[in-house]
Parts: sequence; C-alpha cells; structure tokens
Amino acid sequence: MQASKPMWYLENIDVTGIFCPTKSANMLDSHAHKKFKKGEYIYLPDEHADRIYFIAEGKIKVGTYSSEGKEITKAILTKGEVFGELSLIGEGKRRDFSVALEETLACIVSVDEMKGLMKNHSGLNLFMMEILGNRLLKMEKRLESLVFKDSRTRIIEYLHELAKDKGQRVGYETLVRGFLTHQEIANLTATSRQTVTTILNELRRDNIITFNRRRLLIRDLDKLK
Repeated sequence: MQASKPMWYLENIDVTGIFCPTKSANMLDSHAHKKFKKGEYIYLPDEHADRIYFIAEGKIKVGTYSSEGKEITKAILTKGEVFGELSLIGEGKRRDFSVALEETLACIVSVDEMKGLMKNHSGLNLFMMEILGNRLLKMEKRLESLVFKDSRTRIIEYLHELAKDKGQRVGYETLVRGFLTHQEIANLTATSRQTVTTILNELRRDNIITFNRRRLLIRDLDKLK
C-alpha cells in the first residue's frame, strides 16, 4: 500500500514554481524569498494580514496565546507547506503567530498577487481549498481528541496521522524524516514532554517504532493504529 501524499504535492500543480519562481520579469517586491533565523517571528497577533507564505526550506510553528498568556501550538509546518492563508478569506489582522523553529527560507506572496495567481493557475484554487478544508478538519479532530481521548491515545493518533501525511513507505515500514522534538509533540497533543517520552519509549520497546532526532521509523503502521 502506498502512503498518502501530503495534499500540498498535488499532481500536475507546480506549486514551488508558482510561489517561488527562479526567474520572473514582473516579480513584485511582495513576492520575494526571505530567510528567517531560528527563533525569529515571521508575524505576530494583531499584525496586518496581507501576505501568504510558502516554505521553501525549514520548519515553522503556528500558534496562539490564551487569555492567560499560555502558548498554544496549532501546527508545525515544513518544506512545501503554506501558512498565513486566512488572509485570503478576509482576516484583516493576524490572530496567531508564526515562528521559525530552524533556519527557514520562505517565499512571500501578497494577497493581491495571490488572487492574481489563482486566476492564472486554475489548479491553485483547488490547492488553496484543500489547505483550508484540511486544516479545518484537523482542528475539529484535534478538539474532539482533547475532549474525549486520553493522553496516550492522542499521542499515538498524532504519530499515525504524521505517518499518513508525511511518511514514506520503505518496504513494510514507514519513514518520517525531520521528526519533531518531544516538546513539540507535547504542545501539539496537549500533553507533557515526560508523557510523550514515556509513550515513545514504550512503543520503541515493543518494536513498533524506532526514532532519533532526525527521523521516525514506524515498523508496523497497523499495529500502531
């Protein structure tokens, strides 16, 4: 069985070529490549929302703050993914923040230019609808998981979802490159780093997974599920 491809690699759509053209006679200032250092914020809550970002290299975190000032992680995104897309559907000011988790190269497109690109590239409309729809479904599933499921189940379901979205089949196993830190997984599953470490070690002891800082290898995806 082939692992499902991330929706941002839709066939027949050269997303990288659209967002990050290597040569363009009429490239606008708002359509540019920019490097962000590890820990550098790309945007903050209440900032004007007029740009969309495509990750060419690196990894970023999108999150928000509760009324008590607690940080809540919404998503961790990597190469080939888009963020800041709510500005396309009327978000005037940012409600969340984005920060680089490692050195990141992003291609920045203004909302006006993005709308022009969508007119000129019919497949891009489908691409953006997939992004919005997929993220809405993920947030709904995450909310249900927080309400109805225990910590262990949330962590295991996250690993399974990560493998389906970003995994590569290697024989009977599934490889996920660029594995997250235990704290990042804890933030995404509303658990503690200690709980994540305990469960990952249990799964490794049972020979279901093996992992290090660079990768996660799931030996039996059905058994993990």
